[in-house]
Amino acid sequence: MIDLQIRTAVPDDAETVLAFWREAAEGTSITDDADGVTRLIGRDPQALILAESGGTLVGTVIAGYDGWRCSLYRLAVLPPYRRQGVATALLEAAERRFLAVRGRRGDAMVLESNERAQRAWSAAGYHREDHWRRWVKPLAWA
Repeated sequence: MIDLQIRTAVPDDAETVLAFWREAAEGTSITDDADGVTRLIGRDPQALILAESGGTLVGTVIAGYDGWRCSLYRLAVLPPYRRQGVATALLEAAERRFLAVRGRRGDAMVLESNERAQRAWSAAGYHREDHWRRWVKPLAWA
């Protein structure tokens, strides 16, 4: 495993995180903007976990906890750093967070078409629940 520093994000990280996701993450979201990232950090300062190596952002995971559910999003690793323990370190940090708040189960959002991610989640001990489907509705602000 490479030398990693794991920390939570601060508002000044928003643009760096967005650029990182454009390079390392699959899929996009309507919340992929500086306002969305800074609001996440403001609402739940421990949620956005970053992995850095030598000052370079090499991985992220969002470990959101709403008092009811432990939700995982945006597990992403910079391509040259994959298969070096970055995702494992990020998930360990997320799971420690969830255990500290007495969370009962981590739920991960994984794109149906992202086979690499599905293999990574499976290797980390997560399993797919086919009896659930995500239902979404974008909200418009007046």
